[in-house]
Amino acid sequence: MGLGLKVYDCYRPLSVTRQMWAILPDTRYVANPAKGSRHNRGAAVDLTLVDLHTGAELEMPTAFDDFTDKAARAYPGNSPQVRRNSDLLAVKMKKQGFIPLITEWWHFDAPGWDKYGLLDIPLENIR
Repeated sequence: MGLGLKVYDCYRPLSVTRQMWAILPDTRYVANPAKGSRHNRGAAVDLTLVDLHTGAELEMPTAFDDFTDKAARAYPGNSPQVRRNSDLLAVKMKKQGFIPLITEWWHFDAPGWDKYGLLDIPLENIR
């Protein structure tokens, strides 16, 4: 198929989630820092599909981190091609055991994410 993955986000320090919550305190899009997120556990990934020949991202329902209803997997206003692209990403990720988030087409959780503790290691301290 000539496709690859582009990772937008994966591990996120808890302090960053606190900053995001201060801007957008909506649990549909940002985890409440009192409980933390799957990203804070290193158990989530945000990604998309890219064409390996051109490097271009495939058209998806929205831009990454679009916190609107249009980012939901079941949003009815997507074109057939956008739906195929989004579905292909979900199928490939589910085949590897990841669990899609219904409100964000780009977000996938690792199985057993709840067994990992919250982390607040600054990114610059990770090697």
